[in-house]
Amino acid sequence: MTLATPTRPLFEGADWEFSTVQRAYEAIEQIALGELGLDVYPNQIEVIGTEQMLDAYSSIGMPLFYKHWSFGKQFARNEALYRAGMQGLAYEIVINSNPCISYIMEENTATLQTLVIAHAAFGHNHFFKNNYLFRQWTDANGILDYLEFAKSYIAECEEKHGEAAVERLLDAAHALMTHGVHRYPRPRAIDLRGEERRARERRAYDESVFNDLWRTVPGKSNAHKDPTAGERRRALLQLPQENILYFLEKAAPRLAPWQREILRIVRQIAQYFYPQSQTKLMNEGCATYVHYRIMNRLHEKGLLTDGAMVEFLRSHTNVVFQPEFDDPRYSSINPYALGFAMMQDIARICNEPTAEDLQWFPAIAGKGDEMAVLRDVWANYRDESFILQFLSPRLIRQFGLFHVLDDAEDPHLTVQAIHDERGYRKIQRALARQYDIAWTLPDIQVVDVDLDGDRKLVLQHRALNRVLLDEKDARAVLQHLADLWGYDVVMREIDPTGEQVMKEHSLTPRPGIVRAI
Repeated sequence: MTLATPTRPLFEGADWEFSTVQRAYEAIEQIALGELGLDVYPNQIEVIGTEQMLDAYSSIGMPLFYKHWSFGKQFARNEALYRAGMQGLAYEIVINSNPCISYIMEENTATLQTLVIAHAAFGHNHFFKNNYLFRQWTDANGILDYLEFAKSYIAECEEKHGEAAVERLLDAAHALMTHGVHRYPRPRAIDLRGEERRARERRAYDESVFNDLWRTVPGKSNAHKDPTAGERRRALLQLPQENILYFLEKAAPRLAPWQREILRIVRQIAQYFYPQSQTKLMNEGCATYVHYRIMNRLHEKGLLTDGAMVEFLRSHTNVVFQPEFDDPRYSSINPYALGFAMMQDIARICNEPTAEDLQWFPAIAGKGDEMAVLRDVWANYRDESFILQFLSPRLIRQFGLFHVLDDAEDPHLTVQAIHDERGYRKIQRALARQYDIAWTLPDIQVVDVDLDGDRKLVLQHRALNRVLLDEKDARAVLQHLADLWGYDVVMREIDPTGEQVMKEHSLTPRPGIVRAI
């Protein structure tokens, strides 16, 4: 009989070197792929310092990005807060690309490096590769090449047309960025690697032809109007159109070809980030659950010391801390806390269901193999549908969730849902709506253009629950839209139940933003 050879820990103490990171990565990979069944892109891990992390903050985490004054402003703000001790820095930043790039801070301890590799290089990586929204809307293979093209193209435009002109255009495009995405799948698959070639083809085409749509616009003196002209005009312009940057790129009469290409760059980047806004809870919940399972498994195998495990648990506990609603530190529901708790709850329901679980979740209760269930969840849901499907009564009680109705016309708050069967359903729906972009982003669409007259652009905001836009913000964004369109813009805020106009905004373009071509 021979004694088993004791397993040597991956590291001891806080110090690390690159060989330490390599050993930790290999041990994590064995658990992530072999035991948890994760499916990930190849990993590229880069160790960066404080300045580089602040720089990554300013350019929304991308390794390549075009220049804009707002990025420098963001860098200065974050640096000032960090130096004053009022803000910490992330342990890591991960990029949805192939290979998946993870930045880890050189100031991290060996334990934190192990934690963030498990969290980012395997948790987030698996979610990026497998979730249906990312598969539908992003091109992980081509994003880095496209960012390199975007950076060089905008730099060329600055040299040719002047930094001020490019900056004004980017200011306007960034103001409209949240309204520069397609919310529903387009027929053609996304291929960012082909964008540079298509950009050259578009420029060549623009140089050889001019826009027949605007050449054939009838003048105001036309006495006889075709009764079907409006319908044909809207069909030609693909109206109504929710993607405002797309509409401007294709139809704005006074934009030069290079300006259209920059609008296209901004909306392609906005589209790339579109899935992330709908999966924050699930993405962080997935990564946190994965790192928790992996770190515990490393400790079980003797690859982490007790001291390292204590350090990990302290960091993990801070990440998933959820202040109570009456705590001065409360600002909102922590996506790490709720996401991780829901992943753990699903695993519990799979393995140790209660009678309540069997009633609420018959498809997964007692099924076992929680990782198969979780992988299916991570692949096929977004935050809103995830909460509607899997937020359990037990977790609602654990978090102390309740639903309060705040009616502007009533001086009192009304508790709409408590902890009973009907209340659990109401709380599910109310919380899910907070993660549904149909409820959180205003529904604004281009609905018509007055081609027969002064080319006024007409937009419509369907005011959900009769909630109007902030006057100051609405006018500021519409001013940018008018500048890009080159003619007057009017936006009508309507009550979707009765179609009556509740408010109207009208703006005129400022001179010098765009020039007629």
